[in-house]
Amino acid sequence: MNFSEKDTAEIEKKGISLKEVEEQIKIFKRGNVKVNITEAATVGKGITRLDEAEKRNLIKYYDSEKKKHSLLKFVPASGAATRMFKALHNFSDEFDPENQGLRDYLDENGDKDLLRFFNQMEDLPFYKHAVDKTKKNHPYYEDKSHDQQHKLLVKTILESDGLYLSNLPKGLVPFHKYEDHVATAFEEHLIEAAKYVAVNDVAKLHFTVAEEDKQKFQAEWKEIQDRVEKKSGVKFEITYSYQDPKTDTIAVDDNFEPFRTKEGDLFFRPGGHGALIENLNRLDEEIVFVKNIDNVVTGENIPNVVEYKKMLGGKLLKIQNQIFEYLKVLDEGSVSDEKLKEISKFLNEELCIKTGSDKTVTAEYLKEKLNRPLRVCGMVKNEGEPGGGPFLVKDSQGEISLQIIEGAQIDDKNPEQAKTAREATHFNPVDIVCGLRNYKGGGFDLHQYVDEEMSFIADKTKDGKALKALERPGLWNGGMAKWNSIFVEVPVETFNPVKTVSDLLKESHQPG
Repeated sequence: MNFSEKDTAEIEKKGISLKEVEEQIKIFKRGNVKVNITEAATVGKGITRLDEAEKRNLIKYYDSEKKKHSLLKFVPASGAATRMFKALHNFSDEFDPENQGLRDYLDENGDKDLLRFFNQMEDLPFYKHAVDKTKKNHPYYEDKSHDQQHKLLVKTILESDGLYLSNLPKGLVPFHKYEDHVATAFEEHLIEAAKYVAVNDVAKLHFTVAEEDKQKFQAEWKEIQDRVEKKSGVKFEITYSYQDPKTDTIAVDDNFEPFRTKEGDLFFRPGGHGALIENLNRLDEEIVFVKNIDNVVTGENIPNVVEYKKMLGGKLLKIQNQIFEYLKVLDEGSVSDEKLKEISKFLNEELCIKTGSDKTVTAEYLKEKLNRPLRVCGMVKNEGEPGGGPFLVKDSQGEISLQIIEGAQIDDKNPEQAKTAREATHFNPVDIVCGLRNYKGGGFDLHQYVDEEMSFIADKTKDGKALKALERPGLWNGGMAKWNSIFVEVPVETFNPVKTVSDLLKESHQPG
């Protein structure tokens, strides 16, 4: 692959080496690698279902142990709200109230989310603000027809002389309307985190944001700080980071040649949320809870969510403490065969790691398998929501482990693999607690536990031309493929994502 001096300078400016770019182009030529799923993880086979007594014991354990550890909540929050308002943008572009009635448009369009929007829009947290702004921008609003008013209102929600909500980061869109204030997703994450990551009345949160949005988040925090700290009774330490440009990936055309812009420059794209393993790796805390920015609940439902967060945290701390004990025993040397069998059984039953049949289980092997980052992931019964699923996966060495797998990673042209995929009962809501320290107190280098083969190639466009984009192994997919994993069932009530503006009208996002 020949690169000009200008290309080389551009690559180096991003902090990427020529060798890395060449390796990325090789991945494009190789194509997506399909995983070998041996069976779906189900309750009793990879997913643990805890009864009420077990849940209570883990919550109690978490509450008694958490002060011994540094805790943090990590929230990927760089996403823009654009996609959330896609249906409204389409409506704004397409609907002509002079020539078509709103009801006819909705019937013709067939978008159930859009229908819900117009049927219930008075319940949106920003509805009153939008109406007031529309009337201010359009003095003759009251004289307009019902359909014309709806079009003006939608344009006010979207456009720069109105609320401009689709231009905001998703975390700063108003999500919930209370009697005395409107709360963004950012605020709800703070209120929730105060209940389970606060130690000595201080809660630490880290948000990954787009660099241009950091000041917006800081301004929002300045606006709400007094209210949030009074309500929660804790102080907050909030930090931010950006996706490092060196995690961007080269784009290629259909001939696997580097894609170039109209100006002839190389075109790089952000490497997807898998690039955030770099941000996670820089954290100093021992225990980190991971949750997406749009998955929040209203105030009255937070206690229920917090219980399950503590349950997952308690499970992690209990398993981690056992792992650390075993690693210290293995460090001492001269481990009895009986002890090796006990540890091997733990590896199999608690961590679902099954060795190849010809593998000799030695102290060194057990140590290598146990001394890894640990994650405990909540899994929700699949009720049609999107999300990766939990599976038992066999690697090239014949070893089987628990993994979170996206549909695109499964070979659906293979009848057996497709059948196994259909047997999945749960999905991944991104409800994860991570143990980032080893048994000696040092931090893991998380880059060592990424399965680079789980990168994903997607078809995109730029300036009207087709291109192939490379996304790094997903943060909780290939990015954590070589971690030790435990999957625990959590109720669907803990999962309330907002993918479209109409999701804000669901009962779970309407304060009682």
